[in-house]
Amino acid sequence: MITGILMSLNDPQWGNRPNQGPPDLEDLWRDFNRRLAGLFGKKGGGGNGGDGPPRPPMNARAFGGGIGAIMVLVLVVWLASGFYIVDASQRGVVLTFGKYSQTTEAGLRWRLPYPIQTHEIVKLSDVRVVEVGYRGSDKNRVLKEALMLTDDENIINIQFAVQWFLKNPEEYLFNNRNPDESVLQAAETAMREVVGKSKMDFALYEGREQVAAQAAKIMQEILDRYGTGIIVSKLTLQNVQPPEQVQAAFDDAVKAGQDRDRQINEGQAYANDVIPRARGTASRLLEEAGGYKARVVANAEGEASRFKQVLVEYSKAPEVTRQRLYLDTVQQVLSSTSKIMIDSKGAGNLLYLPLDKLMQAAGAPAAAAASPEAQASPLSRGMPNLGVEAPPQVERSDAAARSRDSLRSRERGER
Repeated sequence: MITGILMSLNDPQWGNRPNQGPPDLEDLWRDFNRRLAGLFGKKGGGGNGGDGPPRPPMNARAFGGGIGAIMVLVLVVWLASGFYIVDASQRGVVLTFGKYSQTTEAGLRWRLPYPIQTHEIVKLSDVRVVEVGYRGSDKNRVLKEALMLTDDENIINIQFAVQWFLKNPEEYLFNNRNPDESVLQAAETAMREVVGKSKMDFALYEGREQVAAQAAKIMQEILDRYGTGIIVSKLTLQNVQPPEQVQAAFDDAVKAGQDRDRQINEGQAYANDVIPRARGTASRLLEEAGGYKARVVANAEGEASRFKQVLVEYSKAPEVTRQRLYLDTVQQVLSSTSKIMIDSKGAGNLLYLPLDKLMQAAGAPAAAAASPEAQASPLSRGMPNLGVEAPPQVERSDAAARSRDSLRSRERGER
């Protein structure tokens, strides 16, 4: 076809036309049809009623040129079929006669055309999901995959999903016949191994995250051992519960366990409240006992020291020391008793005088003006310092002494 058009353009009559312009496209098309009809041994009549004089049939040289142009065109199209485009999230795998040749990065790439080389486009960034124990929703269960046996010989129903993507395009293409099925079987195997080594309560409650992490680790080891070129991104437990046949009994057991834990916590709270207070009381009693012990020991040591000092003074002046001790003892005894004066020898009327009340009434105004020297005991001023602390004495003023003298003289007059 292309050869006929070129021959029409090379027509020697083109330049001899009156207007010297390009040929008409319709004439070229009719000429091409006549030449094509002559090529197949037909008479050229034209497509529009055979306008124009008939042309002679094409010779062998023109026929060979047309076949060559067609072959060149087919070769160009065949070579152009080797171009392909790889996106940024993809990788291209080139096969030479069905055998792995190379992996190409993103961009416009070329390979030898088919059947010499072929290519496969693999998406690396796409996250794929495999569901184990259910399909689509939790209600659409697959009990063959979901029911598993625990270490304490209990059956639980586990439903989980696995997210994975590719890390090696060559291994993914040549080592997997059905990648989704391989991931499903590896996930089920890993989960059964982990659950079979765990207790029922651990898998249902406190150990769910640990079970998922261990299953994902074992699953990745299985896939790497088989060279699948797959990376496990995340394993998520969707639902973990006992079988439906024992769900009610299991709920009762769980409730009883919760009540037990609650009572234990309440008892622990009560113990935390009572024990610290008891320990504080015991510590306080120990401190008081220690203080009492120290006080008693100190008093005993003080009394012993005082006795030794008195003994030393007694050895120097026995008479004076005895007199001093007697007076101090009498003063200490009489200072805390009520004193009265009575006539024990006479047969007359009994005179009752409350001396302590009179002394207190008379000594109250003078006590405020008395000096420390006046308040001191006369016996202590006349005695040497024995190193003994004097006992407390009743304060006496000059006014109180005069009042006693007047009372005594009045008593003698009455007698």
